[in-house]
Amino acid sequence: MKKTLYRSILLGLLVTAFSCTDLVEEPVGLLAPEAFFKTPKDVETGVLGTYAHIANEQFYGRKLVLSLLLRGDMADIGDRNTPGRRQQVNDFNMDSNNGMVTAFWPRAYKIIGAANAGIAGAKIVAEPAEEINALEAEARFIRAFTYYHLVRIFGDIPYIDFFIENPEEVKDIAKAPAAQVYEAIISDLEYAKQNLPDEYPASIRSRPTKGTAAAYLASVHLTLGDSQKAYDEAKYVIDNKGTFGYGLMEDFALLFDGSNADGLAEHIFVIDFLGQVTGGDNAQTDWMGPITGVRSVKLPNTNEGWSVAVPSMDVFDNWDERDYRKEVSFIDSAYIGDELVGYDQFAPNHGSPRPHIGKYWGPCGLSRGDCGQSDNNYSAMRYAEVLLIAAEAANNLGNTGDAIDFINQIRARARNWAGTQVDFPADVTAGGDLTEIIREERRLELAFEYKRWYDIKRWNIGDNVFKGASSLEPHENFDSSRDYFFPLPQDELDRNVNLKPQNPGY
Repeated sequence: MKKTLYRSILLGLLVTAFSCTDLVEEPVGLLAPEAFFKTPKDVETGVLGTYAHIANEQFYGRKLVLSLLLRGDMADIGDRNTPGRRQQVNDFNMDSNNGMVTAFWPRAYKIIGAANAGIAGAKIVAEPAEEINALEAEARFIRAFTYYHLVRIFGDIPYIDFFIENPEEVKDIAKAPAAQVYEAIISDLEYAKQNLPDEYPASIRSRPTKGTAAAYLASVHLTLGDSQKAYDEAKYVIDNKGTFGYGLMEDFALLFDGSNADGLAEHIFVIDFLGQVTGGDNAQTDWMGPITGVRSVKLPNTNEGWSVAVPSMDVFDNWDERDYRKEVSFIDSAYIGDELVGYDQFAPNHGSPRPHIGKYWGPCGLSRGDCGQSDNNYSAMRYAEVLLIAAEAANNLGNTGDAIDFINQIRARARNWAGTQVDFPADVTAGGDLTEIIREERRLELAFEYKRWYDIKRWNIGDNVFKGASSLEPHENFDSSRDYFFPLPQDELDRNVNLKPQNPGY
């Protein structure tokens, strides 16, 4: 897997030539896919190039995922000396020039442009059909994956599903309604489910399979409120887990060990960073380890971090101490010199003496020392989430028996405390508010994995989680009429009036 991903870094710059940096830019020449795509290997080269844009500082290496992490109620700003663009996302006072948005928006369209190039190449080469169809399916999955992020963050967005030979073709493009974007996402994922392989050699999890496409179809349908289709797709993954090689890892901590995170059964789709390997145009640049790590202290194999995204004390205090997932998800002690100290001595000059996120800083494998440029595999979808999707959809359909069974599979794994069986969390039984149980299980199981903001939005619970009496991270200025969407980048609106109007409230 590492060798394959390393090739994608090298190919990323090549495929960038077939993508657009912004939706509108001055043409530097006209490109024709026929000049490049001659063989199936050429198509594969084009498709693999998409990953260099995903595993990138502006997308999964920091800008996109940090925005999602801060927007939710599980991670607050730690060090208030951090750049204002991050604080604005966290504090619900961002504007249309926010530097996080103006970074990950164009990167997203580079991914889409590279995917469209691969699709165009597949149609040119055409044979052998099975191999080419699988490569087109991979590119269409990547396109759907990227648009799925964009449509949830921005709502109505430009939808480009063709190879751009001349930037003049899109300089006046208008936004597509979100419903239309979702229809296209589902179409791409259904094609991917039909044509992708069941698995790859060596259990590579950084390229999508039929199971990956089905898992994302389940997620999309749940987001759109179609519980039956969400259940059917999730159940397809569960019923065929043997075919796809899926299952829950025995020890929850293994999911976040960057030195041993390749080919894990629980991973359905990962963004694979390669330790101490970087490419041009920010490819393979990963800063989420130090972003979530602790200033002024160290772990035995990790230097100090930056204390940027740090949970509030209430996030830590309200998580039951008996839950092994809490032990894995937080760092609450570290070293100053040779002395082990508690979190009260974390970041003494940076305003965040509280437990920090433990999933990415510490067990990050090969890195530059502070878990920057790490060997982390960031899980974009894992089997536990499929069980959670199935549980939520089943409960919505009135099938409480299945819902309870899916939740209890996750809880049974959580009772394995690094090889020692404990009795917490107990199995769910009939009775009680199953909807709230499922939502809470999702919050804890997927903590800090960039899912919480999307859940807050689709459940429409922003007023409760940011203003309610039980708020873990209060933000009284949260405005549900504005803050469920990010602003469209102002520089894009300035170049193309057809992208207006701006999202409400910005």
